[in-house]
Parts: sequence; C-alpha cells; structure tokens
Amino acid sequence: MTDSTQQQDNLASKQPANQLANQLANQLANQLANQLANYPVKIGIIGGSGLYQMESLSNVQEITIETPFGAPSDALIVGDLNGVPVAFLARHGRGHRLTPSELPFQANIYAMKMLGVEYLISASAVGSLKAEAKPVDMVVPDQFIDRTKNRASTFFGEGIVGHISFGDPVCNNLADVLADSIESQNLQGVTLHRGGTYVCMEGPAFSTKAESNLYRSWGATVIGMTNLPEAKLAREAEIAYATMALVTDYDCWHPDHDSVTVEMVIGNLQKNAVNAQKVITEVVRRLSENPPKSEAHSALKYAIITPLDTAPAKTKEKLAMLLQKYL
Repeated sequence: MTDSTQQQDNLASKQPANQLANQLANQLANQLANQLANYPVKIGIIGGSGLYQMESLSNVQEITIETPFGAPSDALIVGDLNGVPVAFLARHGRGHRLTPSELPFQANIYAMKMLGVEYLISASAVGSLKAEAKPVDMVVPDQFIDRTKNRASTFFGEGIVGHISFGDPVCNNLADVLADSIESQNLQGVTLHRGGTYVCMEGPAFSTKAESNLYRSWGATVIGMTNLPEAKLAREAEIAYATMALVTDYDCWHPDHDSVTVEMVIGNLQKNAVNAQKVITEVVRRLSENPPKSEAHSALKYAIITPLDTAPAKTKEKLAMLLQKYL
C-alpha cells in the first residue's frame, strides 16, 4: 500500500467518527426540541442554598435529562420568565440532599449546554471575609481561589486534551449585566460589591479560624463551596458564567461569629432568596433585550490540543455537544 493510499484510508476512517459525533449532537438537540415549547433555552439559572425554585416562571416544564456524565442534581425546570425562556436547576437538588462534594458538576453544566444555554447565572450563599460585605449584601466576584480537593472540574480526558484560558474566570460582560441589575433594584439593606475574590473550599465543614484569617490575608471577599468547578466547566462548554454571591453571615474570623444563630442564618437565606428572584427577573429581561458579547462563547477555539481527527471516537461522542462546531 502506498503512503497516499494509506493516508486516504485513514482519513476515510476518521470522517465517520466525526460525522457520528455531529449526528449525536443533533439527535440530542432534536429530542429536547421535541419536548420543549421553546428551544433552545439561552439563559440558565443555578440556584444554591435557599433558592430551590423560580416562583415567577410560567408555562413550566420539568425536564429529566441524562447526560454522558450522568444525571444532573435534579430535573431541570424550563419555563417563561415574562415571556423569556429560562432553565432553572436546584444545585443541591430539591430538599437540599447533595453535599458540595457530591454535586454532579459535569452533568449540571452539560445539561445546560444540551438545552442551548449561552448565559448562566449562579446564585450562591456565601460567608463574608470582609467587614464591609455584611449579611444580605450581594457580591459579583471577578476572581476565584480553588481550595477544593475532590471535584470533577473538566470535561476533558480519555484521549482529548484541552486547556482553556481562565485568567478571567467569569464573563466580565455578563457580570456587568448582573451587577447593573442588582443596582437597579434598590434592594433595602443590600449593598452591591462589584468585583472581589471568591474562595471555593471543599466542605462540607466550614473553615477553621486559621483558614478564615489566611483567606482574609489573601484579600479574598467571600467563601463558598460550589462555584469554581461550575465556572471552569461552563468555560469549557463555551457558556458565559457569572456569580451572584449572597452573603448569609460572616465567616468564623469575625468576633461576632459565635453569636450568630441558626435562626439568623435561615432568616438571611430567606431574604437573599427573595432578593435573588427580583434580580434574576431583571437580568433575564436585560439579556433578552441586549445579549452581551462573550469571549466564553469561543473558549475552545484554541484550547483543544489533541487533533480531533485522531481523537477516540467514543470520547468525541461523549463530548459531542461541546465539540460539534469544531468537528
């Protein structure tokens, strides 16, 4: 066999694998389109502690999705928010039954990608590391520090290597829309903090005082347990991502921390949930009227190192929704 003949045979064997992955992506999209009144759903919301549902949604459909990475935390709730299609997912599941370490981060983000989500807002309860970020304040962080140990935070592997750019871990344009939306609501007792660093710890236990003071010495603003894996995976999925961090209390560095009661924290969670619903309504309105450009939407353009023509067919099928436009 000549070299040219062998090259032609190799190319012919690669093309069906790429075509199969593309067909699989189209098949998944068509299945969801047949189930949903509106498809694609371009705006997604992940609700954390205290925010388990979107009460203002109409024409609600509950969608059970099985992804190549397993099932998400719960069924996704798809509905209209003032006429705009939105997908909502309770991060810890309804009834708050999953610890941060148990969350199926890959499945959660992949499910959003399957629905067609391009903009993803995460609402998350956090502890404050700064005196000025008081309980019930809202922080829109622009940086993260990773202190997790057991989280799946990439879709890559199994024969396909990718390295996303992550110097700016949130979409700054989406974060601006979120912050402007918070500001526009004039929420009583709430101060908006634009920018800041979110420390993502493993949990489920909270910090020691030594850890809390260490994070303060780093200049961090808030601490939580979930958002960094989401941000990484959203970037790999080419979804613009921003965090609405809802302060429930001060972390244990604060001298008054020991006097905080469970009732106080629950009360702040409830206030935060009400405020978050108002903000989300405004964010969705702004995104529907003027969706911002996002570098996240082309994050994989130069990130995939492995030539996809030589990548394993099974892995390409597994990542079909992410790789479709690059095959």
